[in-house]
Amino acid sequence: MPSIATLPPGTAPFADLPSRIDALPWPSLALDLDAAGWAMIPGLLDAREAASLAACYDDDRLFRSRVVMARHNFGLGEYKYFRYPLPSPVQMLRTALYARLAPLANRWNRLMGLPVRYPDTHADLQQRCNAAGQVRPTPLLLRYGAGDYNCLHQDLYGEHVFPLQVAILLSEPGRDFEGGEFVLTEQRPRMQSRPEVVPLRQGDAVVFAVNQRPVQGARGAGHVYRVSMRHGVSRLRAGHRHTLGVIFHDAT
Repeated sequence: MPSIATLPPGTAPFADLPSRIDALPWPSLALDLDAAGWAMIPGLLDAREAASLAACYDDDRLFRSRVVMARHNFGLGEYKYFRYPLPSPVQMLRTALYARLAPLANRWNRLMGLPVRYPDTHADLQQRCNAAGQVRPTPLLLRYGAGDYNCLHQDLYGEHVFPLQVAILLSEPGRDFEGGEFVLTEQRPRMQSRPEVVPLRQGDAVVFAVNQRPVQGARGAGHVYRVSMRHGVSRLRAGHRHTLGVIFHDAT
């Protein structure tokens, strides 16, 4: 399977990716995000596209850095951050998904009483990040082997944080790996954390809250409180698992 580095820009696969994203049922996805802090997009990528992205992991020309999680007590496994310019499919995902998620992010901030508003385009968000010294790209590929896992965490990289991100599973559960479920937890005020396991297959994406999200309180429409969310990956029992993470704000 060729990697995306060997595929001419704009050719199949990925050629119609922005239009696919525009055609997604965004009102339904927004309802899921409001209700649970995450929403699944089945089959955002097909098997060939997912495999070609996973195959990029060994091409160091595409990446700015490699992180071995055990060295930082992040878990076991490793990941690599892409360098600029991003590979065209990753850039298309970042641009098209952001445009659809920015209105929801602004609505969430209004509900939570937060003053920050996000621009309509990802290019404008990137300019805002750059002006604050956040100039390093954050989209990444993660690779796990048997026994690896990712501790619960939040991807906060600087002053400017876009409140939603996307993870796309590039490997097939039951064929490429066992275990390794994508896990979310929600920390509610004065309550114990609530876990969620997202049942992803190859090519499926999950959109989820980076940090906080608004929740309607029991005292009526005007009572909204904030809950904090974290995400991670449970321990792999066998095989190898690759994931693409699409984070919209850049890092310092």
